[in-house]
Amino acid sequence: MDINQTNLPDWSALIPVLPQGGPRRRALYAALRGLIETGRLPPGAKLPPTRDLAARLSVARGAVVAAFEMLVSDGFAEARVGSGTFVAGAVPRVQPPLPVVAEAPLVGALPGDLGLATADQRTLDQFRAILHRQMARPPVAQFAYGDPRGDAGLRAEIAAYLQMARGVRLQPEQIVLTAGTQGALDLVARAVLAPGDQVWMEDPGYPAARAALQDMRLVPVPVDGQGLDVAAGITTAPGARAAYVTPSHQFPLGVVMTMPRRLALLDWAARAGAWVIEDDYDSEFRHAGPPLTALQGMDGGGRVIYVGTFSKALMPGLRLGYLGLPEQLIAPVLALRRRVDRYPPVLAEASLAEFLREGHFAAHLRRARRKVRAARDALVAALRAGGLEVAAPEQGLHLVAPLPPGVDDRAVAQAARAAGLGARALSPMYLGAARPGLVLGFSGHEPAVLAGAAAGWLGRDERG
Repeated sequence: MDINQTNLPDWSALIPVLPQGGPRRRALYAALRGLIETGRLPPGAKLPPTRDLAARLSVARGAVVAAFEMLVSDGFAEARVGSGTFVAGAVPRVQPPLPVVAEAPLVGALPGDLGLATADQRTLDQFRAILHRQMARPPVAQFAYGDPRGDAGLRAEIAAYLQMARGVRLQPEQIVLTAGTQGALDLVARAVLAPGDQVWMEDPGYPAARAALQDMRLVPVPVDGQGLDVAAGITTAPGARAAYVTPSHQFPLGVVMTMPRRLALLDWAARAGAWVIEDDYDSEFRHAGPPLTALQGMDGGGRVIYVGTFSKALMPGLRLGYLGLPEQLIAPVLALRRRVDRYPPVLAEASLAEFLREGHFAAHLRRARRKVRAARDALVAALRAGGLEVAAPEQGLHLVAPLPPGVDDRAVAQAARAAGLGARALSPMYLGAARPGLVLGFSGHEPAVLAGAAAGWLGRDERG
């Protein structure tokens, strides 16, 4: 086939794609390969003599020869002795690219949105210095596959911290580091439970936990002023395989599970051979009264799976949480971890271990609590001034503003967001009969901004 056929390219059109400096052979190879893959140089087409093409493109002949050799080596061309170089008879064809779908732009958080941690410049400076030290003198562990549990130093620091702050009784060997709470719940769902198992779920409850356990038969168990109604759970599903609870600060209602309910839950788990999944998601933020003891610290039967995270206390971007496992669950969870991602990221773990060891975490929490309390008080005052009856929660990073029965809280939340306040409707967080309300976060927001957003929305008289 003659290279001068009308369906073949104008070789001078290749000039713009060749750089004036650098590896021009590679640029020419890429240009020729593109012509072959798109069909402009069909199978069997003869490439021009190297000397002729070099003259047309004003490049060294050696660059053309090298580009042809690369095409032959990669199977896009064939060199025939005495005849020249031809496009191979069978080459892959590249389909036209699909139209690019524009991604939705990332929208900044509204005042009142949930899920934000409290930024602290001193903490960021300290953590940056630790990361720099880790990279300047990286330990051997950075260059080898590690323990599927995660960094031993960080697990030891977590075990000591939980014992002191939460009364949790765990050895470092029982702790498995995860990618936040969702990573922990996913490991439990796949290593401990089986699809179709009955699982008690607080009603209302944490939507992301429901999503993580969606392959199970979720049994809604009502929450009242004393926390999860254990008697109702036993009546509905006495043989459930597990119960998911947030006893220290129920999400979203914010109530604390009373001691009689805690003892009843542990008693049921022991008798039924069930697991209690304790999500202690924001226990660091206790604003009044003594610290609460975790359910795990009261468990004498080894039935509690403890879930914690640094996302609320430090930042979600760390992607660091942890599981505290009863001894009999360590082997199945680690077997799954080895199959899934082998072990968690060592660099962030080792840096966080040093951050805890040097006392920075405790100091950070003191500063963060002050900021969170100020934001909480500003939001509560603005909501009350606007006519909403809200209580200042003694723990946690969010509050619930009840709405009158019959009010469409989805519409109210939508109106609030349109006015600049990041409210979420309470009713979708129920599996059963729902009550209307708004859920508002105050962590990570400046007090004045929160108060202004709440006042601005309530001034529009759009509460329904």
